[in-house]
Amino acid sequence: MAMPHKQPADLRGKTVTTTIESQVIDFSDHHTLLAALREQLPTKPRLNLPAFFEAARQATERLPEDIRNRLESFRDHGNVSGYLLLTNLPVDARLPATPISAPAPIDRPLLAAEAWLAMVGRALGLPTGYRELHFGSVYHDVYQAPSVPYLPWQTSKTRLEGHTEMAYHMHQPHYVLVACSRADHEHEAATLIASVRKALPLIAPEHRTQLFAEPVPCNVDVWFRGSDPERRHHPRRGNDPELRREPAARVFILSGTPDDPQLRYDRELLAPCTPPAAAAVAALTDALDQVTETVRLLPGDLLVVDNYRATRACTPFSPCWDGTDRWLHRLYVRDAERIHGSAQPGDIVRFTPHRARP
Repeated sequence: MAMPHKQPADLRGKTVTTTIESQVIDFSDHHTLLAALREQLPTKPRLNLPAFFEAARQATERLPEDIRNRLESFRDHGNVSGYLLLTNLPVDARLPATPISAPAPIDRPLLAAEAWLAMVGRALGLPTGYRELHFGSVYHDVYQAPSVPYLPWQTSKTRLEGHTEMAYHMHQPHYVLVACSRADHEHEAATLIASVRKALPLIAPEHRTQLFAEPVPCNVDVWFRGSDPERRHHPRRGNDPELRREPAARVFILSGTPDDPQLRYDRELLAPCTPPAAAAVAALTDALDQVTETVRLLPGDLLVVDNYRATRACTPFSPCWDGTDRWLHRLYVRDAERIHGSAQPGDIVRFTPHRARP
């Protein structure tokens, strides 16, 4: 029997501390230093991303020691909540209009949110682009586009359900970083985060065993479905009969240490094909729902999600289409210690489906 659903906890509006146990890091006292560090960064990052990320690495070394320690601890050990929220970072006094097309112009000047993403990203690892996603861009503008209403991450009308980013990808990013330049007008939009470390105790032992024991077929996002225009225009939801017959990937939903597992999960794209697998996925989904936390990003916020320990979802909201709608910036980061072979910051990787074997 499913356990009663608990309302998500809302982080905004609550009194928070910045102790080592907290997932919140407040930068209110560091604006002067951050302004100086931003001055060290190239002003047009896309002209030479490797050089830009090297400058960001050097700037990161000048962050206050306690903040560096917090970021390194999250990189090495994570935390119970599966995320960090960096707040009160400096914002741009003036912003251009929220974009409505991608990719960003190669000569677009550096924005404050992009500077902080680069520095935090380099503290955690290697900023990475994916060839098939956002034209192979490393930096992603996340905005509302009325021309693509079927893509949840580019529309305000559709909820993006809980998932670990690219669960089906052999090179799944270890961290997803999202910074806010503009919030939505009504502050309706929310990011929902659910930690597997919090969910695990709510899952019956037989379901835990199943999630470790049998790889589950997993469909892929629209961007990774090849060059066939008809396939690329299906919604993200994994209901394409062709894809259901032959899912591109197979994943162990839980892996690693039984008492502290890593997670690959996508509510829409997983396609369990046996009753025990379906029951186990349903139990995990219910547990994740019960531990969900809500974060509403404001300008000056930067969210870091542990992509192997937590799921992320996004709620819909109402845009105005006036050039000042919600504008987020996303960066994927891989941990250099947890990848095969050598890699550099700013690398663009090709799609390889994850194909776990029993």
